[in-house]
Amino acid sequence: MSTAQYATKRGELRIYLGAAPGVGKTYAMLGEAHRRVERGTDVVAAVIETHGRKKTADLIEGIETVGPKYIEYRGRRFPELDVEAVLRRQPQVVLVDELAHTNTPGSKNPKRWQDVEELLDAGITVISTVNVQHLESLNDVVTQITGIEQQEKVPDEVVRAADQIELVDMSPEALRRRMAHGNIYDPAKIDAALANYFRIGNLAALRELALLWVADRVDESLQDYRERHGIAQPWQTKERVVVALTGAPSGDALVRRAARMAMRTKGELVGVHVQPSDGLAGERPSGLDAQRALLEELGGRFHQVPGSDVAAALVQVARAENATQIVLGASHRSRLTELFRGSVINSVVRQSGGAIDVHVISNDEEPSVPRQYRTGGPLWRRLAPLDRSRRIAGFMLAVGGPPLLTVALTRIRGSLGLQNALLCYLLLVVAVATTGGIWPAAIACLLGFALLNWYFTPPFHTFTIANSRDSLALFAFIVVAGVISTLVDLASRRRHEAARARIEAQSLARIAGLVLGERDPVTRLVDDLIVTFRLEGAAIMRPARQGWTAIVGAGDAPKTPAEADLALRLADNAELVLRGGEVPAEDRELLAAYATQLSVALVSRRLRTEAASAEALAKTNELRTALLAAVSHDLRTPLAAIKTAATSLLADDVTLEPSLQLELLETINGETDRLNTLVGNLLDMSRLQTGAVNVLLTPVDLEEVVGLAVASLPDSSRVDVQVDQTLPQVKADLALLERVIANLLANALAFSPGDSTVAVQAARDGQRVDLHVVDRGAGIPFEAREHVFLPFQRLGDNPNGTGVGLGLAVAKGFVEAMDGELTVEDTPGGGCTMIVSLRSAEG
Repeated sequence: MSTAQYATKRGELRIYLGAAPGVGKTYAMLGEAHRRVERGTDVVAAVIETHGRKKTADLIEGIETVGPKYIEYRGRRFPELDVEAVLRRQPQVVLVDELAHTNTPGSKNPKRWQDVEELLDAGITVISTVNVQHLESLNDVVTQITGIEQQEKVPDEVVRAADQIELVDMSPEALRRRMAHGNIYDPAKIDAALANYFRIGNLAALRELALLWVADRVDESLQDYRERHGIAQPWQTKERVVVALTGAPSGDALVRRAARMAMRTKGELVGVHVQPSDGLAGERPSGLDAQRALLEELGGRFHQVPGSDVAAALVQVARAENATQIVLGASHRSRLTELFRGSVINSVVRQSGGAIDVHVISNDEEPSVPRQYRTGGPLWRRLAPLDRSRRIAGFMLAVGGPPLLTVALTRIRGSLGLQNALLCYLLLVVAVATTGGIWPAAIACLLGFALLNWYFTPPFHTFTIANSRDSLALFAFIVVAGVISTLVDLASRRRHEAARARIEAQSLARIAGLVLGERDPVTRLVDDLIVTFRLEGAAIMRPARQGWTAIVGAGDAPKTPAEADLALRLADNAELVLRGGEVPAEDRELLAAYATQLSVALVSRRLRTEAASAEALAKTNELRTALLAAVSHDLRTPLAAIKTAATSLLADDVTLEPSLQLELLETINGETDRLNTLVGNLLDMSRLQTGAVNVLLTPVDLEEVVGLAVASLPDSSRVDVQVDQTLPQVKADLALLERVIANLLANALAFSPGDSTVAVQAARDGQRVDLHVVDRGAGIPFEAREHVFLPFQRLGDNPNGTGVGLGLAVAKGFVEAMDGELTVEDTPGGGCTMIVSLRSAEG
């Protein structure tokens, strides 16, 4: 195969997944490399992390290596994977250790796995390693277990996409022995590692995470294989028990029995509820939620699927889950019902095809069958819910229609015939059923039968029927009229239920939108409640010392629960009171949904209030504590120096030289300035905390304000000002901006070497002007940048650092008050750059 043809095929990725550090991932990877070299495969090693382990380092011998690429960063050189060198070498297989590694800033890709993708796209097979704690989906779990947050992470889909994943595992006890023998870390680190990360519990938990993750990957591969090869029958690779739930009282015992079966076989438990095809129109079984909670408490999973054929839907879910057993409750249907409607149990046994074991669990408890599974019940409960006017019209048409039709038809009785008369009466019955429902249709049917017998069946004007064919025709009329009336009524009921379901779904969607879309949806929910149920008024009330207090009200709301037509208890000792008539029983479930969401909204409102109060109190306490620490230490230092110098000058028993007196006076002057600066920063911080900063934005010349700020510094000779006079003016408060620049310069000078300078530069950026304060100090780590602008924060223990850690906090507060932005960046070559961005006065 030519090189061009080889490059068109993506390389394979093989990953050695470690349950914990030190289990031997790199060792296993190098062993695989040696086996491939012996078979004549072209293998090179690009990145091998030995971590000082001699046995691992010895295995590199005999494998060709590609040297690293060194990246300069903050005055140091870091070795990284040289992707270009590997691509030029074009091996068949390359070894790249530590897939989750984060590359040094300045590299082509931020992460090593992105480098690996480039190699795979070039047709090179890559063998790599990764520990389970570096998987993105498990990062928070590992942090909770070990107490250590992993900074280096790799997306799960990258590892899942590997062609081969091999788990490198070791028992916790064996791994700790390896650690104790010095085979993982240096002797100085062994005791600390065994006492912290490498504890038995931590290692056991990490091992279980790795095994479960790999097991899920195996399940995915198996399912994919079965789909690709068209294998529909379950493979009993793992026991999975599916239990059918209907919401009946006996379902609790059924769930527990299925859970015991799954527990004995170390299998999984899956609960399935088949929702009949009428969807939302069907009433949700009252016990289903409790059974779902019990199922999840026992470690099972719940699925709800729609389906007109309960048995087919149940078997379909079982096949999709690769289940091995189905657990059903014994049927309490009558023999007659099963004869006409069929047996769900028999259908499940037949459709499972022998590949799934079906268990039928009997119980002595007579179940309360959910409405959607009932086959009987009072007829009046299953009638179409028509309004009063339609029912009255139906009864009037049922009573008056047949006599009027009879009068019309008797005039042409000789040429009409019984069959045509039957069709006319049948049309009348259908019209009555459509208008008023099944009861008026039944009256019209019976009355029509009597009139047909009296006026149209020989001998006339008697109820005697001479011809048997006429008897059959009349009997067929009764049956057909009854069936058609029932079907018409059923269609009307379905249409009404579908309309109700649509309205309820829209209302629930609207409720969810209000709850998710607004911070405090209580008022909107009450307004929507009034519109949905056509109420006169509604309110949420709480008991007070004298009567009731309304939290939220809308419309003509009741003043107390006693005046309400309906009252519902909400969370936080509140009540929802409604006025405007009784809410029908079929609407109570939707009303309960409103009440639930209102309770959630009320609790959220209270929690937000408490959280805001707690946050404000915490900030106040934090500020008070920091202020006391500052006053007790940083403010006492200049006071002690001033007191010492003044005492020496006032001493009568000691004669001081003029030069010494001048030095003491300069000390007093300098420490007084320092004290004044500290007190000023404290006052400024207090003003910022209370929002009492008055800002007067005017056009300000940057060169002028920088000059004023530099002149106020005692060490101004170390400041290099590089501000162009041609820059536009900025919108700022002159006094505040001077304080900002002075604080930034003082901070930069304090954290810079004594022989270095601090540069002040400015440049235009569109409608804004950026002022840069550049130092050559140690810089600020990326993870510390979000804290550096907080009050009373001082980075490190720099001996030149003085003050209470308010300079940057005050500067940021003043900049934001002037509608600006203060950010921090690294200085190229080392150091820190503070950037003040302000609006241009020309914009």
